[in-house]
Amino acid sequence: MVEPAEGPSTAGQRLGAPESFGVSTLEPGLRPPAQPPGRLVSIRVQMLDDTQEVFQISQRSPGKVLFDLVCVHLNLTEGDYFGLEYQDQRKMMVWLDLLKPTLKQIRRPKNTILRFVVKFFPPDHTQLLEELTRYLFALQIKRDLACGNLICNDTSAALMVSHIIQSEIGDFDETQSWQHLLHNKYLPDQDAIRDKITDCHRKHVGQTPAESDYQLLEIARRLEMYGVRLHPAKDRDGTKLSLSVAHTGVLVFQGYTKINAFNWSKIRKLSFKRKRFLIKLRADPTNAHHDTLEFAMASRDCCKIFWKICVEYHAFFRLFEEPKPKPKPILFTRGSSFRFSGRTQKQIFDYVKDSEVKKVPFERKHSKVLSHSGMSPHSSSFRSQVLHLNTIPYPLLPSSLLSHSLFYSRPYLPPLSNFPFFLPPPPTGSPGSDDSPLGSPHVVVNGNGSANGQWVDDAGVLGPGQIPEGQQLSPLTSPLLTEAGYVRNEDEDEKYPTDKAYFIAKELLTTERTYLKDLQVVTESFQSSVGKDEAFPDSVQNLISANYDPVHKFHQGFLKEVEQRLAQWSGRSNAHIKGDYQRIGDVLLKNIQGLRQLTVHLQKHSECLVELERACKSSRKVETLCRDFEQQRVCYLPFNIFLLRPLHRLLHYKLILERLCKHYPPTHEDFRDCRAALADISEMVLQLQGCMMKMENFQKLLELKKDLTGIDNLAIRGREFIRLGCLSKLSGKGLQQRMFFLFSDSLVYTSRGTTPANQFKVHGQLPLYGMTIRESEEEWGVPHSFTLFGQRQSVVVAASCASEMERWVEDIKMAIDLAEQSSSPTSDLLFTSLPDNSKSLLEDGAGEQESEEELCGSRTSLERQGHRGNTTVHVCWHRNTSVSMVDFSVAVENQLSGNLLRKFKNSNGWQKLWVVFTNFSLFFYKSHQDDYPLASLPLLGYSVTVPSESENIHKDYVFKLHFKSHVYYFRSESEYTFERWMEVIRSATCSSSQSLPSTRKDLY
Repeated sequence: MVEPAEGPSTAGQRLGAPESFGVSTLEPGLRPPAQPPGRLVSIRVQMLDDTQEVFQISQRSPGKVLFDLVCVHLNLTEGDYFGLEYQDQRKMMVWLDLLKPTLKQIRRPKNTILRFVVKFFPPDHTQLLEELTRYLFALQIKRDLACGNLICNDTSAALMVSHIIQSEIGDFDETQSWQHLLHNKYLPDQDAIRDKITDCHRKHVGQTPAESDYQLLEIARRLEMYGVRLHPAKDRDGTKLSLSVAHTGVLVFQGYTKINAFNWSKIRKLSFKRKRFLIKLRADPTNAHHDTLEFAMASRDCCKIFWKICVEYHAFFRLFEEPKPKPKPILFTRGSSFRFSGRTQKQIFDYVKDSEVKKVPFERKHSKVLSHSGMSPHSSSFRSQVLHLNTIPYPLLPSSLLSHSLFYSRPYLPPLSNFPFFLPPPPTGSPGSDDSPLGSPHVVVNGNGSANGQWVDDAGVLGPGQIPEGQQLSPLTSPLLTEAGYVRNEDEDEKYPTDKAYFIAKELLTTERTYLKDLQVVTESFQSSVGKDEAFPDSVQNLISANYDPVHKFHQGFLKEVEQRLAQWSGRSNAHIKGDYQRIGDVLLKNIQGLRQLTVHLQKHSECLVELERACKSSRKVETLCRDFEQQRVCYLPFNIFLLRPLHRLLHYKLILERLCKHYPPTHEDFRDCRAALADISEMVLQLQGCMMKMENFQKLLELKKDLTGIDNLAIRGREFIRLGCLSKLSGKGLQQRMFFLFSDSLVYTSRGTTPANQFKVHGQLPLYGMTIRESEEEWGVPHSFTLFGQRQSVVVAASCASEMERWVEDIKMAIDLAEQSSSPTSDLLFTSLPDNSKSLLEDGAGEQESEEELCGSRTSLERQGHRGNTTVHVCWHRNTSVSMVDFSVAVENQLSGNLLRKFKNSNGWQKLWVVFTNFSLFFYKSHQDDYPLASLPLLGYSVTVPSESENIHKDYVFKLHFKSHVYYFRSESEYTFERWMEVIRSATCSSSQSLPSTRKDLY
């Protein structure tokens, strides 16, 4: 910004243009900023009062020159609250970058009109110290009302319009006011509330334009949509949402309702990867997990635009001073060079406070009222009071990089993101933990120092020694990024030119082996065990055989081709001498095109699932046969999950191809085949996605039915499973552990029973229709408790921690909204299923009638249970946690197989095992040829970390799993496989649905 000139000034000096219309100065302005030499270009700028001004800038001048010209023209001291926006060649509204040359951003200046608008909306308009600034903000509110961007109720809208009219025409005159409303449009539906506007206008007698601006901003700042610019996005379920940024942090809207907010202090990192915008939150104090939220936007450009404004909002409201530019690297560019340019809000306060800026009168274009702009809306002491209240320094985040966490959780696969900017943890006054493998972070107060944290990406960890010498890191800087979009060492390509592609292809091989074994459970084990029995219907047997046998046969051939190619690639055969076999795209393209011919069979898999369930319901003998088969060791998962495997495998192919396309440069010989194969598999996934999501929900309802006793007809049309988990129910006997099951129409609570199958006994149901929820920690004195008010009863429950309570409350609120959108209350689940002597359980206080014998199951060791004791429901019961349907959907994508070396806490040697990760568990085999696992390890509740130096694990690529006193070490063969194992295990140990309420209502 241009500093004010010293001493008195003339009229010509204080004006930035020879003639001005609308918002302008009556006295001369500052001298225009110096411009670089070169041809002058005319740029048109539309002001907030709809007038247009033409400014002459050099063709090489940066955007800051044009912006300063506009501010000088307006004599605007607090210009940093504003910005210039325009529509680029992609028809998208973007902000003018003040550091880049203007003409490199605006390709056709003659046909482009820039708009001077408010960019940063402070929480309190009293922080705006100049009357001119408040007037311009009032014009922005007026524009937002007229465009329909500032959504509010009729009363607020009428009151704001009345203040606008008061500033324009003065005191109320019935004829004049009525005519003014007829000729001016302030609201899209203005006619409907015209009488309200005039009634409000009557009450503003004697109010000056400056006071009207003040009152207008006072009303506007209290609205939920104040300063909100919505950026369309979708969550993982495809639910349409909108993202926005404010002084407090990132906001999430559904329609025009704010459903979530993430404060800057809770955000660790914001980034984007292609069309996916990622919000990485800090670890919850109650557990060691990290959260990553992911939103899909329309394009990469949309992500980058929103990411940029987030960077600027954070810097403007949270930093003491403008971030310093980082030095230009010699060889590589490190991600985006974008940074905030301009004064921060703190700097504006200090400047206005320390400098005696002379107030200059200005004209109000639309106002017919004679107003002295130098008058304040209050007494002369108003400005000094505002300065006293608002120049208190804002709490500032130190500019250190996180060094206590090497890996970040992801809701689902992008490995890591482009152009990250790190938000460091709030200052604690203590150095980093001595136990940290990375040491203590280097805290830099003003964002202009280096840090010795480590960067993480697909290529692994970059230590302090790998940061170029002299490189400065701040909350707004980014790690070095290559053209492929991931961090790596400078010499990585020389050491391993194709290793990453090889290990991606090897992941395809290992997971294909597991997938073929899973298909054999359906086509061979099930058919030989159940299909041969005379009681099993031939129609169901033929239906399964006809639609799964061709898929099994196809993948047998596919696996052989992949095994042969990997053997050639790794040099285990002599075939590699005769040609270049260090690629996999051609094999994938050929087989995915062949797989498309099996689409008709894949579409029939849902029918197989339905017909099998129908046969079980119609015949107890068939149900017993299926139940007995699930007790066999070869059926290590619920059988219905195996029926879903072919559809899930399509997702795995898509994700593997995405990683290959990301890794290969466009000039690589394998890139074209991989991209073509990715297009084909994406089309198949899109075609079968609806069927797959319905099958997942139906399968989950069937699985839960086996874990519950006292409830029938759980899997009915329209019902969706949302969440299951452990909560403590408050009763006359105190807090008692209960298992809760949340569906789209009801909430069912149970206790651990003593049946041979370790089922959970249903004790009650709360219909969601008409239910309300309220936090009640202070009322009952129970931490993390909340009360559910149903139509027939109220229940007080408590979660194990604050984050667990937040997940339950958000999901229950979402389910209540879904239930109330239905035409009528849902019929009771339990009246037709509970025995007569159990109906009293639906009444208040009846849940306490269990005996001590029934509750003793909660103390049973997990290791001593039968085969069904290892289900997700039982694991949640023993580890006092919960999972949602979103978590199950994410787990579908995060499946992995391969060899790992395992070591126990107190053992010396490493044991080589074939490990399969699926369904939130690790399954251990001697080799990939084994038909059934030797053991399993459910991971819900576990933490995954890297061993510290004190643990004396002097091996590469080792990660540690620990839960209470249980500790396991696992060692992988390469950096890529190490990162993949960490990634998928984190998807199970960290709930992916912790922060945003998710819904599957779009599945039907």
